[in-house]
Amino acid sequence: MQQLEERLAHLIRTVDELSDVVAAQQAEIETLSRRVEMLMRREAERETDGGGGIVLGDERPPHY
Repeated sequence: MQQLEERLAHLIRTVDELSDVVAAQQAEIETLSRRVEMLMRREAERETDGGGGIVLGDERPPHY
């Protein structure tokens, strides 16, 4: 019986730790989602303003 109680206590502790990890990951996901949304809005505004000069990797720089 004591062995089962020890295993149960270990499992409960593990579940609590995993719950904390999941909660921290959810908070980070929400922060990153807000940042991506902000960047998407900023890029959309930049494109509508007409200042969207995109430099392509195969273009030569102007000094050539």
